[in-house]
Amino acid sequence: MCGRTACTLASDELSRASRYRDRTGQRHRPRWKDGDTDKYRPSYNKSPQSFSPVLLSNRHFNKDAPVDECVLAAMRWGLVPAWFKENDPNKMQYNTSNCRSESLLGKKSYKDPLLKGQRCVILADGFYEWRRLEKEKQPFFIYFPQSQGGQVPSPQSTQEPKCDQSLDQGESDQDDSDWTGWRLLTIAGLFDSWTPPGGGEVLYTYTVITVDASPNLQSIHDRMPALLDGEDEVRRWLDFGEVKSLEAMKLLQPKSSLTFHPVSSLVNNSRNNSPECLQPVDPTIKKTVQPTASSKMMMSWLKTASPTKRKNPDEETTAKEPEGKLAAEKQTKPTGSLQQWLLGTGSSKKPKT
Repeated sequence: MCGRTACTLASDELSRASRYRDRTGQRHRPRWKDGDTDKYRPSYNKSPQSFSPVLLSNRHFNKDAPVDECVLAAMRWGLVPAWFKENDPNKMQYNTSNCRSESLLGKKSYKDPLLKGQRCVILADGFYEWRRLEKEKQPFFIYFPQSQGGQVPSPQSTQEPKCDQSLDQGESDQDDSDWTGWRLLTIAGLFDSWTPPGGGEVLYTYTVITVDASPNLQSIHDRMPALLDGEDEVRRWLDFGEVKSLEAMKLLQPKSSLTFHPVSSLVNNSRNNSPECLQPVDPTIKKTVQPTASSKMMMSWLKTASPTKRKNPDEETTAKEPEGKLAAEKQTKPTGSLQQWLLGTGSSKKPKT
C-alpha cells in the first residue's frame, strides 16, 4: 500500500522538475492549472485528504487542448467518485487512497474513471512504508536513486523563471538545460471530479494504484505504488487519446529501480511535518547517521536554490482541509533545517537497493 508521501518542492520547482514529452518527442514545462498553486503545500509527511501535485492531460479541463498537452493540478488524496451523493466528501465510508491494479475493472469507483481516460501521475520526493517487526514497525523512506554528480538520472529540461513570472501563464520550451534537483517519483493514479449535490465548487481527487512489491522491497511490504519509470511511460499513461485503457494497464508492473533508507518513527504521526521525517537513521542504535549519496542530492539543490522561490510548509493554506489537520500541518520547521541534517556527519552507510 501507499499511505504516506513527501513532496518538499515549491510549486515553481515542481514545474521545472516535471517536464514531459509530447507525441512528437518535444519536451515541455507544464504550467499549473489556474488557482491550484494556492491549494498545494510542500510537506515532509503527506497523508490522505491532503492536496498533492499531479500531472495530467489538459484536455480534462480544456476540451480544445491537445490530449498530449499536460498541466499540473493540486488534487486531494482519496478518490471521491462523481456519483457520491452525500454533501460532505468526508462521509465516504470506505478507503480510496489506494486501489489495487487487479481491481481496477472490478470496482465501479475505479472502473468509471479508468474507462473515461481519467489517468494522472502523482508526483512525490518519495513514499514511506513500514516493515513489521515483532513488537513495532520500522518506517522506511523509498525513492528513485539520485545521481552523485548532480545530474538527474532521467534528464528533464528546465528554464529558470523570472522572480515575478507567473507559472500559471506557462513557460517557454526553448531551453535545453537540465533540472539538476531531486528526481521525483512518478506514480500512476486515477482521478475523478465530484460536485456537491446542492451545487458548489468541483473537488478533484485521486487514488494511488498499487501493484505487488518488487523483489528488493518485499522485505518491507508486499505492495508498492505503480511507478512510471521514464518519460515514455509517463507519456503513454497520460495520453488517453492514443493509448487506450487496457493497453495503459500493461504499464502497471512492479519496478525494482528504487532505493530506500530507514527513518525515525517520528513519521508515524502524520501531524509531524519536519525534515527529521526524512532523516536516515540506524535502527539498531537509534542514532542519526550520515545521509546517503542519494539523499545528499537533495542537499545540493537546496543549498543553491533561491530562498525567495521556495515555499515552506507553513507559508500556504490547504484548500478544504479540516481545521484540526490544517493547524497540525502548520507545526513545521523551515526548509533550512533539511539542509542542516543533510550536511551532518556520521557513518557512511549506503542505501539499500
